[in-house]
Amino acid sequence: MRASDRPGRTTPPRPLDVESLFPTLAAHRRTATRLHPRPGTPGPHDSHVGGPLLWPADEPWPVCTTPHRRAPGPEPLPLVALAQLHARDVPDLPAGPDGCDLLQVFWCPFDAHGPTGYGMYTHLRWRRAAEVREPAAERPAPGAVGFDGYLPEPCLLHPEQITEYPYIELLTGELGAAVEEWEDAQEEAAYEAGEEAQEEEAAEDGGEPWLPTYQCDLSVAPGWKVGGHAAWNLTGPGTMDCETCGCPMELLLTVATNEWHVDTRSWIPLEDGPRNPTGVVVGNHGKLNVFACRRDPSHPHGFSVQ
Repeated sequence: MRASDRPGRTTPPRPLDVESLFPTLAAHRRTATRLHPRPGTPGPHDSHVGGPLLWPADEPWPVCTTPHRRAPGPEPLPLVALAQLHARDVPDLPAGPDGCDLLQVFWCPFDAHGPTGYGMYTHLRWRRAAEVREPAAERPAPGAVGFDGYLPEPCLLHPEQITEYPYIELLTGELGAAVEEWEDAQEEAAYEAGEEAQEEEAAEDGGEPWLPTYQCDLSVAPGWKVGGHAAWNLTGPGTMDCETCGCPMELLLTVATNEWHVDTRSWIPLEDGPRNPTGVVVGNHGKLNVFACRRDPSHPHGFSVQ
């Protein structure tokens, strides 16, 4: 069943029209596709998280050859199949190398990589779905797992296209100053409203009064998504340039621990709101941003944990 044939998920309208507040933001508008993973039983022809891949029976499964101190026996280690995305299901998935229309995402279930020896290892494969004529019947078990957060629960996707705007710290000049000033005013107003509510004991649900902010409600959506703008919550604003050609890279995929946070509840779909349906945990309960070269999708991808 194609993702478009399943019941969808609907992001509530944004609480404010941000382009009415800041008209020059229109030049920075981008679409993104929220994936809305939900527990299910995906098959190899579905777009999904944690399900069986459309993988050719005669093609070797990708492995990690890095030594893993906590898994001395199984070397090399089969990678874990994290996700599979068909272009037919995900409007913002760009064409891969040579027009490939299927993206398959893997990672190693151990933090044992990179300069520190404690980093993630993620591997992407592009292919043409129609060329897989004899799919593999099974996928290899990982053999050993260093962290349960690397083992995704099988989930079907309910893609939804939305509009996003840049992470607040990437806004510069007069626009950046205006948004920052407005953001500060919203936070101050929310604080003052909270003080008044406490004095009057008027907060019926015991919660604090809420006012929308650019950072949490009007810019970058939380959760799993394809395309759009990257959030830089951990490291602060950054850019990713292709290591092959130097071209600026664009956000391809966000793998998120949580679909929403306490301060991003306005993004919870109208239909439901599980916080961590995939069981995936990235870093310190953050997210993995995957970037692709704007000029040539065959160039190596970039990665940033936030």
